[in-house]
Amino acid sequence: MILLFAVGYLFIALEHKIHIDKSAIALLMAGLIWTILSLLGKDPALQHQLVDQLGDTCEILVFLIGAMTIVNLIDSYGGFAVISEAISTRKPVKLLFILSTITFFLSAVLDNMTTTIILVMLLRRIVPDQKLRWCFAAVIVIAANSGGAWSPIGDVTSIMLWMRGNVSALKLVTNLFLPCLVAVAIPTLLAARQVARTPLSAPSAQQHQDPCPAYISHRLRRFMLLVGILSLLFVPLFKSLTGLPPYMGMMISLGVMWILSELIYYRRRCLQNLEDSIQPRVAKVLKHIDMPTILFFLGILMAVGALQTAGVLSDMADWLDRNIHAVFPIAGVIGLLSSVVDNVPLVAACMGMYPLADPAAVAAAADPAFTRAFLPDGLFWHLLTFCAGVGGSLLIIGSAAGVVAMGLEKITFGWYLRKITGWALAGYAAGIGVIWIEHLLGGIAA
Repeated sequence: MILLFAVGYLFIALEHKIHIDKSAIALLMAGLIWTILSLLGKDPALQHQLVDQLGDTCEILVFLIGAMTIVNLIDSYGGFAVISEAISTRKPVKLLFILSTITFFLSAVLDNMTTTIILVMLLRRIVPDQKLRWCFAAVIVIAANSGGAWSPIGDVTSIMLWMRGNVSALKLVTNLFLPCLVAVAIPTLLAARQVARTPLSAPSAQQHQDPCPAYISHRLRRFMLLVGILSLLFVPLFKSLTGLPPYMGMMISLGVMWILSELIYYRRRCLQNLEDSIQPRVAKVLKHIDMPTILFFLGILMAVGALQTAGVLSDMADWLDRNIHAVFPIAGVIGLLSSVVDNVPLVAACMGMYPLADPAAVAAAADPAFTRAFLPDGLFWHLLTFCAGVGGSLLIIGSAAGVVAMGLEKITFGWYLRKITGWALAGYAAGIGVIWIEHLLGGIAA
């Protein structure tokens, strides 16, 4: 099973070389691993364990589908164009800080890949020089990954940890906001010295083009952007008030947005006789959901679930406890690995390796101080959230945001490694240092 997972993951990492979609590999890998477990394990409880793993995985997938739909609906109404229209500066350093700040906060509400697409497409309209645009795009990738780490809905890994109860929304925000801010501030300051040497050319004609159809007014764009963001922010509030799983709150938010968009569409259709090809409706938006990515998460999470069920992950945790036995090195190495390996299976594996501790487990442990780090909102889970999210910025291929920027701007792996990795690593190390200081001051439970 371990060999099959390793080979499968190698094919996933080499997706662009072998020209086979990683989603297909992940689904095949998950099916084969569960098959091996069934044939060799002969456990009568395996069917129930499979259903439990599928249920936990589908909670995350339903949440992601809802969030993707809301984001795409906002985009279909031109809501994100409101942001680009508000930027008018031609000073490169000022523009860099504006884009970095917008990305940092926007990715806390949207996912980092969507945020990167929005900001890089905006960048194309205001920075004509490609090499200069690469530097801006690299900072956007770092800011998107850092911004997604301090929010319970900002990244798939933080969503996973929040939905499983490893972290709570309020403590995640309060404990990781400053480390994530430092992790993006240092690379931005270093990049500012670079971009200051190259002046921006005059705005292109494309910058002034209205990307939205005439029937969508500026007021409607702003309204849909505001309602969409509030709908996403409603989800953690809903969980805090009701205790129900986050995907239930996402279902409510999507239902409200769906009804609202239908009412708006019906009114506009009656007034302006809209064509079917430009319908801003959820039924149309759903066709553009990135289903291969959803299926990739399904395959990966189910494969990791099989390793957890077989006891492989607990054996790995025992080995780490015996040989390292310190949360900072363990989480730090995971962050470095996330620059090469997708952070979703890494975090899923850690959740399987280290089950949530409770006060009784801490009291009975041989090393209570170490075990205490695995309590809900314990030090390890906050470190893991930060390291897995921010560590993906160390290489251009280390995160969905980086891969998207690489594809859109044709950024080369070597250029990013030479120019940006050092900046990202400095921010990553500084962020871990801030978490260590917070821990010493008692802000994060040991």
